[in-house]
Amino acid sequence: MRTEVIEIYQSGKGYKAISKALGLQRTTVRAIIHKWQKHGTVVNLPRSGRPTKITPRAQRRLIREVTKDPRTTSKELQASLASIKVSVHDSTIRKRLGKNGLHGRFPRRKPLLSKKNIRARLNFAKKHLNDCQDFWENTLWTDETKVELFGRQMSRYIWRKRNTAFQKKNIIPTVKYGGGSVMVWGCFAASGPGRLAVIDGTMNSTVYQKILKENVRPSVRQLKLKRSWVLQQDNDPKHTSKSTSEWLKKNKMKTLEWPSQSPDLNPIEMLWHDLKKAVHARKPANKAELQQFCKDEWAKIPPEHCKRLIASYRKRLIAVIAAKGGPTSY
Repeated sequence: MRTEVIEIYQSGKGYKAISKALGLQRTTVRAIIHKWQKHGTVVNLPRSGRPTKITPRAQRRLIREVTKDPRTTSKELQASLASIKVSVHDSTIRKRLGKNGLHGRFPRRKPLLSKKNIRARLNFAKKHLNDCQDFWENTLWTDETKVELFGRQMSRYIWRKRNTAFQKKNIIPTVKYGGGSVMVWGCFAASGPGRLAVIDGTMNSTVYQKILKENVRPSVRQLKLKRSWVLQQDNDPKHTSKSTSEWLKKNKMKTLEWPSQSPDLNPIEMLWHDLKKAVHARKPANKAELQQFCKDEWAKIPPEHCKRLIASYRKRLIAVIAAKGGPTSY
């Protein structure tokens, strides 16, 4: 075929005519002719370096398998290639995937979302998308978290392309409170951090109501929220129990309706991240130090940081809508 290309070219035909006559791509015809003009031959020339063992077929197999299941390990891929008689080191597989834009990354942990959760998140975002900024600035954001004494454990890699971190197949579903040493309740508003309470013993509706009684209104006064302020809380059973609902009603605390499994819609998660980072940097040696460091670092959170989180809240709603109710980067 290459010889025919040269013969037709020497007869005076152009690239387009040769391409049409032989059914080849015009770029292929051009490459053959350029090689002949430069080297005087169209046969394969000796190449420098060792030829790759991963054939185009093997490469397609690799990409197909990690696209289907990003949790496939390089060792498993190595065994898969061995089944088609391609023997390569697992590091070679990793390099080849990297050249195709697939890199090993730790999967992001995100709550497992049911179809009901997704609908509720999408409805919440659409309903509040055009709320005035004053509404969000007068919301008291609350949550509980566990602060671990020795930080998080490592997790396995996945293979993914750039900007696909939050696709369903690339995240690890989580549930709240995966383990830790100290549980704390905190609140904040656009004007700054409110109170932080360390939770002793088992958290139940009675303990939760006691926390609200001792910390919510003092925080509202401290943060100078308007009379129209709203309390945000998630749908933990202790927050939505009959006794807690009655307590909130009795104490005239208006709550923000909230879609379940939506920590990315609560900006306090950013403060938890900052708090844990600061506490772990101080290397607490025991539970007592951990509790004290949590209180110290919470009090140090700059009001300007809180203000920025609330100023950009609409972007979170836009992200949820763009994800059609699914996980976001927040």
